[in-house]
Amino acid sequence: MAHLFAGLDSSTQSTKLVVIDDDKKEMVYKDSVQYDQDLPHYGTVNGVVQGLELGASESDPAMWIEAVDILLERLRRSKLDQRQIRCLSVSGQQHGLVTLDQQGALTRKRSKLWNDFSTEEECRLLTEAVGGPENMIQEVGNSQRTGYTAAKIFHMARHEPEAFRKTSTCFLVHNYINWYLTGGVRVMEPGDASGMALWHPQTRRWSARVLAAISADLPAKLPEIRPSDATIGAISADLAQRFEMDPRCRIDAGSGDNMYGAVGTGNVEPGIVTVSLGTSGTAYTCMEQAYIDANGEIAAFCDSTGRFLPLLCVSNLANGYNAIVQQYGLSHTEFDELIRQTPPGNHGRLLIPWYVGERTPDVPIAGPVYFGFGVQEFSKENLCRAVLEGHILNLYDGFRKMPIRPTEIRLTGGLAQSPAWCQTIADIFTAEAVPVEGEGAALGAAIHAAWVYYKEAGQPVSLKDLVRPYVVMREERRCKPIPANCEIHHLQKQVFQALSERVRGKSSTADPFALREKMIKR
Repeated sequence: MAHLFAGLDSSTQSTKLVVIDDDKKEMVYKDSVQYDQDLPHYGTVNGVVQGLELGASESDPAMWIEAVDILLERLRRSKLDQRQIRCLSVSGQQHGLVTLDQQGALTRKRSKLWNDFSTEEECRLLTEAVGGPENMIQEVGNSQRTGYTAAKIFHMARHEPEAFRKTSTCFLVHNYINWYLTGGVRVMEPGDASGMALWHPQTRRWSARVLAAISADLPAKLPEIRPSDATIGAISADLAQRFEMDPRCRIDAGSGDNMYGAVGTGNVEPGIVTVSLGTSGTAYTCMEQAYIDANGEIAAFCDSTGRFLPLLCVSNLANGYNAIVQQYGLSHTEFDELIRQTPPGNHGRLLIPWYVGERTPDVPIAGPVYFGFGVQEFSKENLCRAVLEGHILNLYDGFRKMPIRPTEIRLTGGLAQSPAWCQTIADIFTAEAVPVEGEGAALGAAIHAAWVYYKEAGQPVSLKDLVRPYVVMREERRCKPIPANCEIHHLQKQVFQALSERVRGKSSTADPFALREKMIKR
């Protein structure tokens, strides 16, 4: 019997399935369901229900389960022998809230997603309840953000009290899918749970003060947290029969998409940084010790291996790029060509790309800022360069606080294959950058399933060794920092930081106008 392992990734816009054969050391199957296209009856755009209140971003959890069923049915009909899958692991978009009653029915028909900004008031109230931002970070290792789950639970308790009263379990996305796959196992694990802003990743304890501020009965609604490097049960008898899978197939504890994105890019040892260029932008690294940011801008997460994963997330990334290529009808190649026609630093023209509410820095009602543009300078070339550099500068401005100097940046996500994005990231972050092939979090989930399976079978394997055959770098697209570009970006980063602080009403000793003048004269 072959050693096959499966990984599911339930993301904002799609669900992916990957199967690896660890005897052959290769991916042998992959498939995906795009919600908008393949499940149009849910009425989503980019995976999100339309027509909701300003700031709300929600989806029907039934859509994710239907996507899983479709993928498992396609797998059953494929040439691959799905009965040889020994373990399956689920990656899920972080922070989304799914609530069930005692019988397993949804008590709220839609899940608030990671990019829901409708809970700003709840974040403020929770922070005040514990005595301010510093106390909140002491309680949960993070500040309260609209993206995190605590405020979503509080919003439900305040505005939908009857639904909250009926709730017996508060799940995250991947926990809900695990519940479905196992036929009813209700547990969490440290990686995804540390992004709830209810559970401290360093002390590994629930915050009694934050729980009490939400609801006295909330502790009874939270599942047990079990280790991330173990399985939680076998696939349910019903699903094993429906999809002709081995009833002995184990279900891994699973984790958040960022935790498995790290595994899927080989980011399993300190020094490597993964930058994901998708709907949102993230930068994260593996660390042996927890990093708690005093301002709460760098998320303090556990990873899926028993270590830690400090993570920066910006809400604005692909949105600006997608908008400008659509505005001018550009292909990816044409965008890269326009970038080659403009100089790094854009002659002092700069964009703060907060097109929608921004997570880092924490400005839920932000808007974009164009700086240094003359009336005649809003050309297609200048705007493309400003969008590219603005998004990367915004990501770097948060990342600079992280206590690491990267040895290598591994790029994943839709924009990772762009030469312009790769080189500009290398220049702004002053580190080699290389795109990674593969299916990211879904591949990481499958690799993690293999790692856990071998461990429980009494045949432990180093995760670093296990990952190596599956993580393929696009070496022909590796970019090294260009010294001249790094010099101009050094000034540009100072301009961005000073301007960002002033726009947000923060004190800044640096003058963005004087810094811009230095850039132009350089």
